[in-house]
Amino acid sequence: MNYRNIDDLNHCILQHLSILPRDFDLIVGIPRSGMFPANLLALYLNLPVTDLDSFRNGHIYQTGERGKTFNMTHIRKVLVVDDSIATGNAINKCRTLLKALNDNYEIKYCAIYSVPEHTRSVDYHFEILDYPRFFQWNIMNHGILKKACLDIDGVLCVDPTPEENDDGPRYREFLLNAQPLFIPRTEVGTLVTSRLEKYRPETMAWLKKNHVKYDKLVMLDLPNKEARQRANCHASFKAKEYKLSTTYMLFVESSLQQAIEINRLTKKPVLCTETFQMIYDSKSIYYNLKSGETFPWLRRFLISKRDKLKRLLNK
Repeated sequence: MNYRNIDDLNHCILQHLSILPRDFDLIVGIPRSGMFPANLLALYLNLPVTDLDSFRNGHIYQTGERGKTFNMTHIRKVLVVDDSIATGNAINKCRTLLKALNDNYEIKYCAIYSVPEHTRSVDYHFEILDYPRFFQWNIMNHGILKKACLDIDGVLCVDPTPEENDDGPRYREFLLNAQPLFIPRTEVGTLVTSRLEKYRPETMAWLKKNHVKYDKLVMLDLPNKEARQRANCHASFKAKEYKLSTTYMLFVESSLQQAIEINRLTKKPVLCTETFQMIYDSKSIYYNLKSGETFPWLRRFLISKRDKLKRLLNK
């Protein structure tokens, strides 16, 4: 699994900044994922930055001066930036949108990460990153979550304080009104939590209130907090569910210590929201073949055959 977090992105940009000519006048980010690397590049190159639509409309804002537009008459060479290129569709769409401006500006295109077959679809790329690949800034909206297990406390919502974690009225109040953290915008596969089964109604009520869509909710079937503390089975309980099905491709866990243990027990990747590291020290040959990390060309070939078969069946 090829995963990059924000720290990786920043490091990649700094390591490869020298490949960019220093005669650009403006950085343009492709919303939404392209805006972050565009801003980093603009900061490091000391250049103005704007988004795609603002550039098309001639609106570029000066640093620190809200509402004041930049003088466009001095803009000649423009770098359009996206975080990554996979199929090339997003870049091609941008080229179409900016076609009318080609006579006014020299426009170049940059992707920080590129799959091997599309490096020539942009003028500059910083790193070749093949499938399967995931990024910190969009993984919580990625389709892989349908094949993932997610923890609740520390992922979807904050952890309870020691005072709230009383296995009584304060805890019930917490369960019903916990502050949200990382709420996915797509449906997730299975929620696996060390919360006790007796708190299922409160947990489901919170999930509904916060628009969390999920297929299954797995909770710890123990009588009380003391029994849970004696069992001390947080990581093993979560790992058991994660390992249960070959469909599960990812576990999202808040605790780094538990993430390491879940990975050790399942030999499948675990994303830790405590550090936003992908924990994948223990690896499975089967998982790597299934995900495409081993022989990615084989995965692409099989997917293309599958898609072709689907098109034939749908005719």
